[in-house]
Amino acid sequence: MQTMTTVDNPPLLRLEKVGAVRRDRTGRETPLLSGISFVARQGELTVLIGPSGGGKSTLIRLLNRLAEPSTGQIFLDGADIATLPVLQLRRRVGMVLQKPFMFEGTVLSNLQRPFLYRQEAPPAAASEAVQRALNLARLSPDYLTREARSLSGGEQQRVSLARALVGGPQLLLLDEPTSALDRPTSDRLAATLHEICRSERLTILLVTHDLRLTGRIADYLLYLEGGRIIEEGEGKELLANPRTEEFRRFLAEPEEEEG
Repeated sequence: MQTMTTVDNPPLLRLEKVGAVRRDRTGRETPLLSGISFVARQGELTVLIGPSGGGKSTLIRLLNRLAEPSTGQIFLDGADIATLPVLQLRRRVGMVLQKPFMFEGTVLSNLQRPFLYRQEAPPAAASEAVQRALNLARLSPDYLTREARSLSGGEQQRVSLARALVGGPQLLLLDEPTSALDRPTSDRLAATLHEICRSERLTILLVTHDLRLTGRIADYLLYLEGGRIIEEGEGKELLANPRTEEFRRFLAEPEEEEG
């Protein structure tokens, strides 16, 4: 378990012995996660890698309560997320999915949609919140009037990123955000995430299969297999010196990302 503490990078997210199961129609349970414990720090980018079915996406879903753990606790800035209203939690925890979904209408209306769900007044185009989100996602203000569904895949992913950032979250979750993008677009998005993490002191958890990307941006790395954390540590060090046979095998024959 990650134990290093620093003044500059205090813990923001903490998981303690978290487990998750899937129940079928008969009530039979299949374990998905077991004994997951780790810390993610403010201003750091934590990457989750591992084979398909290892529990990465399930873990991400637990962090903004799209699913609930069967055991253990999850703390955000010291508060058990089970005690937080779900809509309040999802303002503090932004999420970007593998395939960006654009609502009908303009980019501005897409950025305003989360506020409407929370029954809050949506920010105007000229507001600081919208302009800041555009700037962080590397989108010019001209995009606000464009039809969101007419944009390219890379542009839509940046709109998804801006939509996740416009509410000013503490934690940003990304589930395979580059898998449907070509390599240059993927690299540009990865560079953007790295810059946001540093400049905004934002905590980012990123799920990916892309080991090249992982080596470039991971401050901390978790390798999941069979619903458990097999290895964890500083990104570059862990990739250079895997300790377990499972991780060495994965590094030797990594899976291809879908898309």
